[in-house]
Amino acid sequence: MTMTARTTTRTIRIGTRGSMLALAQTGAVAKALERAGQRVEVVTISTPGDRSSAPIAEIGVGVFTSALREALVQGRVDVAVHSYKDLPTTPEPGIALAAVPQRADPRDALIARDGLTLAELPPGSTVGTGSPRRSAQLRGLGLGLEVVPIRGNIDTRLGKVFGGELDAVVLARAGLARVDRLNVITETLDPIQLLPAPAQGALAVETRVDDVDVEHLLQSLVDDEVTRVAVTAERAMLAALEAGCSAPVGALADVVEDLDESGSVVERVSLRGVAAAGLDGEAVEILRASAVAEKGEVEQLGRDVAAELLELGAGALPGPGRAAQ
Repeated sequence: MTMTARTTTRTIRIGTRGSMLALAQTGAVAKALERAGQRVEVVTISTPGDRSSAPIAEIGVGVFTSALREALVQGRVDVAVHSYKDLPTTPEPGIALAAVPQRADPRDALIARDGLTLAELPPGSTVGTGSPRRSAQLRGLGLGLEVVPIRGNIDTRLGKVFGGELDAVVLARAGLARVDRLNVITETLDPIQLLPAPAQGALAVETRVDDVDVEHLLQSLVDDEVTRVAVTAERAMLAALEAGCSAPVGALADVVEDLDESGSVVERVSLRGVAAAGLDGEAVEILRASAVAEKGEVEQLGRDVAAELLELGAGALPGPGRAAQ
């Protein structure tokens, strides 16, 4: 991608969480800036999510991002790099989304004992996940699995399988790829089985709104239009459902080739969404909806798919700050 923004001579401070995964994600952005001749400093910031072992739904939306955004607004860092799926859908005053780099594979991955696939796990097998979305969809498959809530970094979660505490865990494939652990995957799960979280596999690179030079620099270096279009549709659906980032909602958008009325090939955006109902009991109903729209209409596309899910019964979904996420 050709750089069009003028460069800056100052050292660009990039804020990140201190986990192995967060540092790997931030490293890719830092290297892009360094290749463009910029001086870079990576600043590690502790977040409430890093300091708590409670379920994410209990400690709130933005638990991994609020401290980074605070450091950005206060001028302690110039750039913040987030896992996009962790960001609240409500815009933050004073902060600009400078870039959405090319997305990694958004699918979920199974890591199971004895190299088993999901279908090969016997009924009653224990599967760990910290995600209400994954939990609901796993239970909705009707395989008789016992889904166990877990927290911790990638190695902690993998250790529960390798140490025999659990039969399997489900993690984001993108995270495993970024820390070079794809070899542990026993099955990459088809989105038909488990639809990913909105914006899973994507990064959000933020700057201050008044730091135009750095914003334009990042946009020219690492922003990917296809990824930005897709995740905008997914997060518009999430926002329209008034669901937080830990809510049992999945979404996946793809830019696809289609034919217009004259028979010419055009690019459109296809969005699939799921929402879970009946989370208080053992029975889980997975509601599904999908639609296609022009690339310039992705926010409306997200709202349209959300509206269909609401008509199907997703109105009872817990939203931000409510219990039982």
